[in-house]
Amino acid sequence: MEKLLTIRQVATVTGLSVHTLRYYENIGLLCSIDRNENGYRCYSSADVTWIKFLTRLKATGMSITKMLEIAELRRQGDSTLTARRILLEEHYKEVQKKIMELQNNLDLLADKIVTYKGMENNYQLKQEFSE
Repeated sequence: MEKLLTIRQVATVTGLSVHTLRYYENIGLLCSIDRNENGYRCYSSADVTWIKFLTRLKATGMSITKMLEIAELRRQGDSTLTARRILLEEHYKEVQKKIMELQNNLDLLADKIVTYKGMENNYQLKQEFSE
């Protein structure tokens, strides 16, 4: 039998706050979270896997609106697999573009650092000769 987790345990495992988990449930990113006889949320391993996936989507810059779209399609079942894949492919392309932009900016910074190091060396040489 699968061990179910409390909301605090899931918060620890996923790095999300209890408040965020409740928020995700309230807006529909999480659904069908079971409750025990006392009314406390009980998360399955499948719930945790889904939450970790949502966390990755958020970390890559996906909007809550798009995440909700994927969640709704997921609720509709396997007939939406193609639509979900297409959404993920679109997001993948956006992330790739952001990575390329960041890499270009990083390269520019590296070049600028090299320039400043050269300028510092020239300045230090001038200081040594003027002493």
